[in-house]
Amino acid sequence: MVETLNTQAEITVTGYRIMARHLTGLIGSVKLGDLKVRDVQFALGTLAERLSTRSVRLARMILIQAIRNSMVNDLAVRNVADLAPVPTGKPGRPSRSLNLEQALAVLDAAKGERLWPYVAVSMLGGIRTEEARALRWSEVDLEVGTVAVYRSVRRGGETKTEKSRRVFQIPEIAVAALRELVLKQAADRAKAGTAWKENNLVFCTSLGGPMYATDVRMEFKRITKKAGLGRDWTPRELRHTFVSLLSDSGVPIEQIADAVGHSSTRTTEVVYRHQLRPVTRTAAIALGPLFEARGKSNGGQS
Repeated sequence: MVETLNTQAEITVTGYRIMARHLTGLIGSVKLGDLKVRDVQFALGTLAERLSTRSVRLARMILIQAIRNSMVNDLAVRNVADLAPVPTGKPGRPSRSLNLEQALAVLDAAKGERLWPYVAVSMLGGIRTEEARALRWSEVDLEVGTVAVYRSVRRGGETKTEKSRRVFQIPEIAVAALRELVLKQAADRAKAGTAWKENNLVFCTSLGGPMYATDVRMEFKRITKKAGLGRDWTPRELRHTFVSLLSDSGVPIEQIADAVGHSSTRTTEVVYRHQLRPVTRTAAIALGPLFEARGKSNGGQS
């Protein structure tokens, strides 16, 4: 788990360094003593033309901290970055969900790929990406088909909320994918020998190490392209798909909120309101049959 957290910290540091390089390219030639509020506004405004508001806010925060450190050493009199407002950046693309046919296409395309078990558990279990990358085999029961979420790759290993700590059932198709993964990891372990990292992680690299979020995104985009849906999809949208399919199946919002680990139904309604349908019946969670029926129509091929 320590290595997982270190990896996440390295990703964060890399992101900060990239943003710092953006700032250096825009105002790096200006001496700190000569830096004006308008210089910061120019830099942030330029970044806002191609980056999201969140990224621009991060750039400003980095600059504020850098100048603050300089003030401690008497190299600056005032923090001009703190006086510059954050301009509105490019709007981020809102998360979407796959419809049933698209979801089936993605599952078909994922089979045989390294990310196949990850896709199956994420789409059919509603696990967060940060939870999936921290999941351990000790938290998976293949006999009864359950997954327990007790941690994530967040700082300190904590889950997003206390309600996020949960145990959920996954359909047989996801259980079968995890059984395949057990055999695959055994082969990888034998091949890697002493190079294998004993992290007990469910979703890991071919050497047993933690997976980078960027690697997961790139592999998933390749799968969605293979499925004929293009590359404009992200792993987190598998969770949105899970919510959407449950709602389409008539599952009450209270059950959906419990399944995804939301502290209240309001969170489910606000974040996923574009995917929730009016509920007219109180059906139990039954995603498995939707996908198993497709498997039978394909001659049982996997």
